[in-house]
Amino acid sequence: MERLAGIERADWRRQAASVGFDFAFADSPPYWNESAYYRFTLAEIERDIEAATAELLRLCYQAVGYTLDRPALLRQLAIPEWAWDYVKESWRRQDKDLYGRFDLHYDGAAPPKLFEFNADTPTALFEAAVFQWQWLEENIAQGVFPTGADQFNSIHEKLIAGFANFGLGRRTLHVACLSEHPEDLLTAEYIRDCAHQAGIRTKPLAIADIGITADRRFTDLEDEIITDLFKLYPWEWMLADEFGRALPQDRMRLIEPAWKMMLSNKGLLAILWEMFPGHDLLLPAYFEDDPRAATSAGPHIRKPLLGREGSNIEIVRGKPVPVVDGPYGAEGYVVQELRELPSFSGNRPVIGSWVVAGQACGMGIREEAALVTSNAARFVPHIILD
Repeated sequence: MERLAGIERADWRRQAASVGFDFAFADSPPYWNESAYYRFTLAEIERDIEAATAELLRLCYQAVGYTLDRPALLRQLAIPEWAWDYVKESWRRQDKDLYGRFDLHYDGAAPPKLFEFNADTPTALFEAAVFQWQWLEENIAQGVFPTGADQFNSIHEKLIAGFANFGLGRRTLHVACLSEHPEDLLTAEYIRDCAHQAGIRTKPLAIADIGITADRRFTDLEDEIITDLFKLYPWEWMLADEFGRALPQDRMRLIEPAWKMMLSNKGLLAILWEMFPGHDLLLPAYFEDDPRAATSAGPHIRKPLLGREGSNIEIVRGKPVPVVDGPYGAEGYVVQELRELPSFSGNRPVIGSWVVAGQACGMGIREEAALVTSNAARFVPHIILD
């Protein structure tokens, strides 16, 4: 694993703008950074990243059943008790999940370590699945990289195949997001494109435009009943919204399914460590009120159970790092052993390893100088080249 200087394509901004990826260059420095790239060997990808991701996913699926059998853990995850049966039924039905992103520590030398699992509403999807693949193809075509250069990236193909296996038939898949957020909107539009390529009819929908009938059925603005919904909107927000309590009464199928709320919660880190203590891919982690959290040796990082983009994360008993202010933390915290990201000339990459339909299938890398990866991080493409 190494970070190398890249040559920016002259028209990458035009290409980004043409597909709605305007936020790639809206800030300075731009979010998309192809002035550098990361090179991996095939062994590093297959032996370390891909195999580790498949193993972590296996552990996470085991953690769902383990958690559902323990009401105390459901309470610690801050899942409201009225929703427990709804979540359990979703798992019993084996409601299919579509995708997720593991954020990993990896330095090319030691096995990766799990930082967290973005299991419900992961973004940075389009840039990982499509834009960095186009970057690779164009660099090969222009002779910058040899024809043997590759990328850990079958995300796009796996998404299409995943949708094809959902069994939607002729039903309409509503695709909802907070449409005022450019990143969410691009992700939702990309999801729609993948569903279309799988032969599925879709309709875009703003979260705010979801309605509910007198008999507690969910509808869109044209009063069409929503039978299947892809929601780029966190489960905890769904439950807290005014229509949340109607969810268990409706027959609407959701992507991601209700059982995914247990995996998108940072409490998963403590549950995994309880189930698999000492596992090579895990860092010691505890709920903050666990006595072991206070007695464990070494520096730790304090994470809100429900948080995003590095907000409200704090390093304790270690180097002082400013906390990124945010609205998270009311539900509680986990404490995880601190593992500093590797530094490549001051750039600290976090590996975003993607799973789609139960398979490890690709990778995206975000980096910044800070120890805690935030929404200021830049996306850097990668290649596989021995």
